[in-house]
Amino acid sequence: MNDKIKAKVLDKEGIERIVKRIAHEIAEQNKGLKEVAVVGIKTRGAFLAERISDELRVIEGAEIPVGALDITLYRDDLTEIAEQPVVHGTEIEFDMNGKTIVLVDDVLFTGRTVRCALDELVDFGRPAGIQLAVLIDRGHRELPIRPDYTGKNIPTTRTESVEVRLKQTDGVEEVVVFEGTENDSGTQV
Repeated sequence: MNDKIKAKVLDKEGIERIVKRIAHEIAEQNKGLKEVAVVGIKTRGAFLAERISDELRVIEGAEIPVGALDITLYRDDLTEIAEQPVVHGTEIEFDMNGKTIVLVDDVLFTGRTVRCALDELVDFGRPAGIQLAVLIDRGHRELPIRPDYTGKNIPTTRTESVEVRLKQTDGVEEVVVFEGTENDSGTQV
């Protein structure tokens, strides 16, 4: 990947505002959160899911179940990413049956990651519904997947990449767009 930064589109405060706004939208859309749980796609989506769950707790004054999905074994490009892929494990310690699951990811691009997550979610139970929340929607969908809650739309070319950096993984809070080459995958570094 070409490491030339094209734009810094969000800083720490921007990410915090988006997380709060998405949490309020979830609470409003679901008219209470008694049967709502939040599940993030590892790695950064899981950290964002925890933040959204924390905000929902503040809004509603109740604990909101939160979990994390590792979609590694559900990927359609598993043989291309590594000879022996590293699996970090899925952590869902609540009954999903009958709940509305808010699936959280950092960047929505082609939709393939979300499709994998949907496949894995239904292996854990039968939710009443699944809603999608993303920090960044950069377009270029290959599958008919649309988020219910979007933090920020960032028009990009297919060769650019969008990197979400969070303090838990990167020591900094920001979203950066990099200029790309024809070989870039377009999501995270």
